[in-house]
Amino acid sequence: MTGFVDAHHHVWRKRDLPWLEGPMQPRIFGPYEPIRRDYGIEEYRADCEPHGVVRSVYVQANWPAARALDEIRWVQSVADASGWPHAIVGYVDLLADDCAPALDAALNASKLLRGMRMQLHWHENPLYRFAPRPDLCDDPKARKNLARLAERGLLFELQVFAPQMAGAARLARALPRLQFVLMHAGMLEDTSKEGIALWRDGLAQLADCPNVAVKLSGLGTFLHRIDRDYIGFVANEAVHAFGAERCMFGSNFPIEKLWTDYGALVAAYRAVLAPFTDAEREQIFSATARRIYRID
Repeated sequence: MTGFVDAHHHVWRKRDLPWLEGPMQPRIFGPYEPIRRDYGIEEYRADCEPHGVVRSVYVQANWPAARALDEIRWVQSVADASGWPHAIVGYVDLLADDCAPALDAALNASKLLRGMRMQLHWHENPLYRFAPRPDLCDDPKARKNLARLAERGLLFELQVFAPQMAGAARLARALPRLQFVLMHAGMLEDTSKEGIALWRDGLAQLADCPNVAVKLSGLGTFLHRIDRDYIGFVANEAVHAFGAERCMFGSNFPIEKLWTDYGALVAAYRAVLAPFTDAEREQIFSATARRIYRID
């Protein structure tokens, strides 16, 4: 394998992200002073290219919802100027009466648009909570809007916690034409025996849906460090459930930059995936993301 794909990164301008402005508020990933600044494509490329990354996917970075189209336009302009990123995931409001006009505007604004995200993860801990309620996967309006994505060949980045996975599987079964990408391998934050059992069962339910893939990303979010044992456990469970052809690597940079550097992150993944075959590693590090995000 001569190069691989980073299926999850962000570039940003501080002025566009309200959560980076004003007094620091606690976030799911802890204190974030080091990233309360611009993180441009030049810095991202300097971080990742020395370690074998040749293609990347930008995932929306929570600009104000009213400026979702501005975000897509700006990232497309960055790609036009620099050649990076190679695919874009924007924001969609699944609770809008009809998201079709917003989707059409986004597609007109970006030739690299491949999908959309609205974060559906809800948790009893308010610092981990993003969605207004835990059951959006079963919301009729959300399902109607997700069908609009499928009609346009766009995928959906699915971000849920383990207790929401059964609902997410119902959603995936209800929309078989829509490609889902389970972000951060299902966000395993409860590593108790019961928590792991619930997460593992949720993975199995989602893996039974052929239109769901899984992203091995954000695995330092709850630990605030790179832990090879944890990464290895999550990766092995995900690959066992989904098969390598539905798993992909994602850096989640610059968030992970809070506790590691790109080289150490890649080294950890390469170490824990070493027991897999060359063909399986090729899928996880490159082929799955290229296929799902339609990257040349």
